[in-house]
Amino acid sequence: MNPIDSRIHQALDGELARESLPPELRLVVERLEAAAALLAAAPALAGLEPRVMAAVRRPAPSRVRRLIRWFSAPQAVTFRVRPVWSLALAAVVALLTLVPIDEGNGPMLGEHEGIAQFVGRFPDAQTVHVVGSFNDWRTGTIPLEDRDHDGVWRATVVLPTGTYEYMFVVDGERWVTDRLADRLVEDDFGRENSILIVRTARR
Repeated sequence: MNPIDSRIHQALDGELARESLPPELRLVVERLEAAAALLAAAPALAGLEPRVMAAVRRPAPSRVRRLIRWFSAPQAVTFRVRPVWSLALAAVVALLTLVPIDEGNGPMLGEHEGIAQFVGRFPDAQTVHVVGSFNDWRTGTIPLEDRDHDGVWRATVVLPTGTYEYMFVVDGERWVTDRLADRLVEDDFGRENSILIVRTARR
């Protein structure tokens, strides 16, 4: 940075006549005086310090006011779905799809879903479940109920449309073919599986 010529200071302080300055220094003096006049005439700058101090001394808003301000202002919300939670969510959706529905209330069916009804007579059974290709032959996921205690066990399930093989599991040990099924097919273990065809429910 170039130092300011000392003659400019002398001219601004009135110690040196402007007429004695070279033209270029005289122009610098005039510009500095014009800038000083603008600063002196700016009322906003004169009141800046009191406004800053008033803002500093202002008490902080209460928790209620901050809470109201937070709810009234738009907030950006970001959801991060991790692979583990994605699998858990998919398992919950699949489980809800296979849970027996309340026959008193009509189920909400998707475009490619239908209702499967399972009925079996097991008078001495304590528990009856249905397993099949629709639930990877997992026991304990779809229970049948004997509400009348007459030995007839029932379950109503929403399934995607398609053809499935299934069996009943009585008391957790005995695998029984549903003889009331439309068709039977032999499996790889020398037993017969029942065939279930789920069609789209009429709307």
